Amino acid sequence: MPLPAELLAAATLTRLFLGFWKFPDTSALPRGGGAAAFPNLRELVLSAMDIDSRDLDFLLDGSPALEKLGIQGRISNKGIRLRLVGQRLRCVQLHVSAVESIAVVDAPRLERLFLSGSRMREGSFIRLKIGNAPKLRLLGYLEPGTHMLEIGNSVINFAGTSSNLRSMAPSVKVLGLHVRFGVQNDVKMLPAFLKCFPNVETLHIMSEKTKETTGKLNLKFWQEAGPIESIQSHIKTMTFREFQGDPSEASFLKFVFQTAQILKDAVIVGAKGNFTSIPEVIRKVRTLTPENWGSKCSVHISQSSGPEGGQLFSLRAGFEFSISDPFRYY
Repeated sequence: MPLPAELLAAATLTRLFLGFWKFPDTSALPRGGGAAAFPNLRELVLSAMDIDSRDLDFLLDGSPALEKLGIQGRISNKGIRLRLVGQRLRCVQLHVSAVESIAVVDAPRLERLFLSGSRMREGSFIRLKIGNAPKLRLLGYLEPGTHMLEIGNSVINFAGTSSNLRSMAPSVKVLGLHVRFGVQNDVKMLPAFLKCFPNVETLHIMSEKTKETTGKLNLKFWQEAGPIESIQSHIKTMTFREFQGDPSEASFLKFVFQTAQILKDAVIVGAKGNFTSIPEVIRKVRTLTPENWGSKCSVHISQSSGPEGGQLFSLRAGFEFSISDPFRYY
């Protein structure tokens, strides 16, 4: 159903939630020149909206005071190209939407960028480019094999290589990764992804089940990948959800447990249906940790009681800055 164009004249709005509408065509409307459709808008949520990239740009350009942006369940089959420019933008969330690219062009106050369930055309990828975002602290879930990551001159492609790994995002302290450990090419991208965020202190891994495996990477792969600064010197907390006991999962965890020098807390959550009991998960994890390792790090092990693949992320929790790390709960 078409959204009434009169809404674009509601200049006094501070919060706007739109759902299940087709956004009006803005091609004939004036752009730039200091004109703002929503000069006071601070929070915008678009749910199951049919909106083109051009019209989304118009909406964001016309909201100079915007601090919080949420897009979820976009129904159009054509992927949006999201371009983030905003002097006051602090939090952006993109969930279960068709996406072609996300470019953080100029967002000097951006602190949080949440991504989950992004959809792409078959055989393609979602380009995520991080430009000027010096305060970006929390980022995830990045998906190797789905996201092509660009930071400055660094480009992480499907082979897990980069043209230049000197460009990094040192401000990121909390990183979430959604990984298909059964897909070899996805796992091969992990070292390069991790090296782009050298100061991460909290790492969240969500493991995704795959119908068929395309190869298994052992501990030697991780040892030959070279030093990963965040794991060696900065990560204090790690969660690993939907653990299935897969050999590639085990190799990654073993590498972390062997090389993380200041890791204090690790949470391993067994996937529902993969283990008969929590003691079975415990026995599996114990084979991955060095002897006498428990004296320096607390390992908490449980079994998932939620839906397969984990809980759906809460849009409201992401916007709540009093919750320092929403990934701990989703």
